[in-house]
Amino acid sequence: MKTHWMWNVLTVVALLVALVVWIVLPWWMVLAIAVLLAAWLVLTRSGRLSLAAARIGIASLPQRWGASSVIVVGIAGVVGVLVAMLAMGDGFKATLERSGSDDVAIVLRGGSQAETNSVIMRDQVPLIENLPGVARGSDGKPLISAELSQVISLLSRSDHSDTNVQFRGVGEQAWAVRDNVRIIAGRRFKPGLREIVVGKGAQAQFEGLEIGKTLQLGKQEWTVVGVFASNDVHESELWSDTQTLSTTYNRSAYQSVNVRTEGATGFKQFKDAMEADPRLKLDVETTRDYYRKQSGGLSKLISILGTVIGAIMAIGAVFGALNTMYAAVATRAREIATMRAIGFRGVPVVTAVMLETMLLALLGGLLGGLVAWLVFNNYTVSTLGNNFSQVVFQFQVSPQLLWTGLKWALGIGLVGGLFPALRAARLPITTALRET
Repeated sequence: MKTHWMWNVLTVVALLVALVVWIVLPWWMVLAIAVLLAAWLVLTRSGRLSLAAARIGIASLPQRWGASSVIVVGIAGVVGVLVAMLAMGDGFKATLERSGSDDVAIVLRGGSQAETNSVIMRDQVPLIENLPGVARGSDGKPLISAELSQVISLLSRSDHSDTNVQFRGVGEQAWAVRDNVRIIAGRRFKPGLREIVVGKGAQAQFEGLEIGKTLQLGKQEWTVVGVFASNDVHESELWSDTQTLSTTYNRSAYQSVNVRTEGATGFKQFKDAMEADPRLKLDVETTRDYYRKQSGGLSKLISILGTVIGAIMAIGAVFGALNTMYAAVATRAREIATMRAIGFRGVPVVTAVMLETMLLALLGGLLGGLVAWLVFNNYTVSTLGNNFSQVVFQFQVSPQLLWTGLKWALGIGLVGGLFPALRAARLPITTALRET
C-alpha cells in the first residue's frame, strides 16, 4: 500500500514537471515533437493502428458531444482567462516602455524612485539648463521643461466612480522636449491661463474632458481647449502651464525636469556634468529607462497573478477532462476490448485515447484564444500607476500569448487523458466484454 501511494505521488510530480517543461518549450521544439509524432503515426505499424483506433473514437464524438464539451469549454475558459491576464500585463508594460526616449533625460531629487517623492528647487533649474549636452531649439533656448504632478479626482466613464488622474504642469518647451506629443483636436493651452489639454486616453476613460468643458480644480475653473495624442503613458494625463498650476496649488518647487539632450553623447555629457556639480544632488536617467522601471513591478505582478489563476483553473479543467475521459472509456469498454481482442495492443489504445483528448484540448485552446482576441485585444482600461494616478492602456493579445495559451491547453489535455488512456489499455479483455 505504501509503495503504491509513493508511486502515485511520484507520477503526479513527474506529470507536473513535464507540464512545466512543455509550457516553456520554444516553438521550434514543439514543432519538432509534432513532426516526430506524425512520422511515428504514419511510418510505424503501432502508429497506424493508433490512427485507426483514434478515428473510431473521434467518429463517435458527436454521440457524446455533451460530455466532450465539458473538456472544450473548461479548457477554453482556462486559456481565455490566462491570455487575458497576460495581455493586460503586456499592454501595461508596452505602454510604459513606449514612453520616453534615449534622447530625453529626466532629473529627479537624489534617491527618488518616482516624481511623486521628488522635489527640485526653482533655483536649481537655471543650473540644469546651462549644463553641457543640453539640446537647444532654433531660437537658441535650452529644450528643458520643469514640471509638476498634481493628482486630481475625476469620474470614470465606466462606473462613475472617483478616479485619480495625473494633472501635469509643463514648461513652454515641453512640446519640443517630447516631440511625439501632438494636438489632434482643439489647440494648445496658453501660458498664464487656466487652460488644459487632455490626453486622448484620459478623454476616453474619464467624464467631463470634452473640448469647451470647464473643470473645478483647486477651487478654480479650468477650461479644456485641446486633445493630444502621444501613444504612451502621457495620454492618461491632463496638461497645463506649470506656473499656473503651481500658483493654483501653492507649489513652490518642481518635481521633475525633462531635458532633451544632444543624442547619446549629449546625455553622457549632461549626466557627468550633473554628478560633478556639488550644488546639484540630483539623479538623472533617460526617460526610456525611467518608465521601463516604473512598468516592471506591476506588469510582473499581473503576469504572476494571471499564471496563478490560470494554474488553479487548469487544475479544475484537468479534473473535468479526467471525469469525461474516464466516462468515455467506461462507455466504450466493449469497443476497446474488441479492438484489443483483434490485435490492437496497449500502445495504440493509449495513443488513440490520448489523441482524442488532445483534439478536444486543441479545440478548447483555439476557442479560448479566439474569444480572448475578439474580446480583449486593444481593449482600453486604466489601472493605478506608481504616481497614484490612473494609467490608461490597451490589452495586447499577441501571437506569442495565443501560442502560450495553446500550449497550456494541450498540456491540460495531456494530463487529463493519460490516466483514462492507461485504464483503457489495462482493462482485462474478458472483464470489459462483460461490461454493459
